[in-house]
Amino acid sequence: MIADNTDLVVIGGGAAGMMCAATAADRGLKVILLDPNRQLGRKLRITGKGRCNLTNNCDIKSFMQNIPGDGRFLFSALNRLSPADTMALFESRGLELKTERGNRVFPVSDNANDVAGTMARWCARSGVIVERCKAKKVVVENGAVTGVETEKGLIRCRAAAVCTGGLSYPLTGSTGDGLRFAEAMGHSVTPPRASLVPLESPDAYCAEMQGFSLKNVVLSAYEEDKLIYKELGEMLFTHFGVSGPLVLSASAHMRHMGSKNYRLEIDLKPALDEKKLDARILRDFEKYANREFKNALSDLAGSAMIPVLVRLSGIPEDTKVNSITREQRMKLLHLFKAFPVSVSGTRPIDEAIVTAGGVNTKEINPRTMESKLISELYFAGEVLDLDGYTGGFNLQIAWSTGFVAGNSVLKDAF
Repeated sequence: MIADNTDLVVIGGGAAGMMCAATAADRGLKVILLDPNRQLGRKLRITGKGRCNLTNNCDIKSFMQNIPGDGRFLFSALNRLSPADTMALFESRGLELKTERGNRVFPVSDNANDVAGTMARWCARSGVIVERCKAKKVVVENGAVTGVETEKGLIRCRAAAVCTGGLSYPLTGSTGDGLRFAEAMGHSVTPPRASLVPLESPDAYCAEMQGFSLKNVVLSAYEEDKLIYKELGEMLFTHFGVSGPLVLSASAHMRHMGSKNYRLEIDLKPALDEKKLDARILRDFEKYANREFKNALSDLAGSAMIPVLVRLSGIPEDTKVNSITREQRMKLLHLFKAFPVSVSGTRPIDEAIVTAGGVNTKEINPRTMESKLISELYFAGEVLDLDGYTGGFNLQIAWSTGFVAGNSVLKDAF
């Protein structure tokens, strides 16, 4: 046995778990935080390419528009801890923040360790006891939490909070344990799936352009023939398909992979409408009038993409530019405005930034994050069936739900 008894055991030392533990300890609860990693916030320390986009500097209405699933569940939590509140909380603890394009909020230091460190120090100052071990199950008797079984023994407790994350980044500890705990206690779980994840394509030319990145392009995603996403930004081609910020965002909208067909179109020249682009192409064709077609696109496209554009245009590569017909030129123009990429699926869930799916929110009280099935059992963060688009929304979900859980545990006693 590693502890005789405590008020609250928090399972998982990520964003939601540390927030829950620290806020509960600040209220005077005796809190044990279980995490097998050497450092708390291991996943937090690698998010945003090590910079940590910790929230989005927007109002609650705008925030809700970036939650593709049951965003209404979050309304109460966001009113308790809004993005503005989260920023103020971190800044009051000495972490300087900055807002970048898309209202993305980062630490001024551009170091994710500073975000995780701020939370870890808050936990320490609040008296949270950190045990470096894994939970095996939550013990429930007569419909109420009575303990948590760990690999080191039983911890008797009056309440437990499951903040174990989803299935993304399993090496950080997000191995789906919380979902198994929830099911074992009678909760229903929406099967987890990858979200904010690179996309696989059967198109051989993606692999041919492996490593080639595109900037200031507009990516459109379609479900069947319905436009579901359109945004300006960056992306890149890979050996399996496509990745990069635009692609990760688009993937969050592809919620029926396997049962519906998805495809992408890239506007390579979004600053030019078709008329202006045609004039631009004509200027280049006049400039390179005596060259072969394959050698006439260097001012319009990157070298890695030119062979693909030539092939997809259907214009023989050795055609003299001065003999290209208007009809052929229009096919090329259409390629620049709607370069096609087929989608066959997502990369594996362990490559996803976020896991969609999780504990059914209909079985959770949105005002407290307490289970409706078991007394003093709480859930917060990615283990819940909640996910947002890229831009700091998923971490804010973790902060807000963790904050509400930590302030609701054993409310009558404290």
